[in-house]
Amino acid sequence: MIDILRSEWTKIRSVRSTVWTLAVTALLMTGLGALLVSAAKGSTDKPMPGAEVIQLSLLGVTFASLSIATLGVLVISSEYRTGGIRTSLMAVPKRMSLLTGKIVVFTAASLIVSAVASAAAVGIGLAIAQPSSFEMGDVGKAVLGASLYLTACGLFGLGLGTLIRHTPGAIVSAIALILVLPQVANQLPGQWGKTVAEYFTTNAGSLLVIPGRGGSLDPWSGFGVYMVWIAVAAIAGAVLMQRRDA
Repeated sequence: MIDILRSEWTKIRSVRSTVWTLAVTALLMTGLGALLVSAAKGSTDKPMPGAEVIQLSLLGVTFASLSIATLGVLVISSEYRTGGIRTSLMAVPKRMSLLTGKIVVFTAASLIVSAVASAAAVGIGLAIAQPSSFEMGDVGKAVLGASLYLTACGLFGLGLGTLIRHTPGAIVSAIALILVLPQVANQLPGQWGKTVAEYFTTNAGSLLVIPGRGGSLDPWSGFGVYMVWIAVAAIAGAVLMQRRDA
């Protein structure tokens, strides 16, 4: 398994799109957070509460999640596009071992980059707003939540890439499930619509970053619901990977 992990790490760091996608993720986190905090500070003469600054600093996670999900798709779909998956399967005939290696390496890389980007976004936001006080515990929780959420979105993309195998189709599906359809679900009428919306992909998962929207889910249970969605995509992709030809 160590050889598989080493091989997957070599693949992911040697592809130019990986570096660019991770850089875009970090830029979206820090840039959008800084813009929102600057706009909020400019609209009031009073010191902003520390908790509000922290939350505003991390709102870039909405768009950064699309970038990291795209990388998750590319981790596997690019091999199907180029035919490199045949070489990978010749080297590692056990397909689940190959997929597990991709998941482990991607998770580690995504978690590290997401943590650094989230911490930088909060740090920049606090430097701009200069709130009268803030709790380091709140900063730690916010950074942890954003890091886990971004990593989960990346794994969602990887699962969809494994399931669909076609890069544009998987990316469009990721965008729809992460950004578009959750907003559509919010417009569903009645109590049943409210329940569907609450448990729909990122509506549930983003509670870990943007809590306090009400409903029956707390941040961690919402993240758990999101992980179930991700697990369904990943398991379906794994089953089809076993059954389909490369």
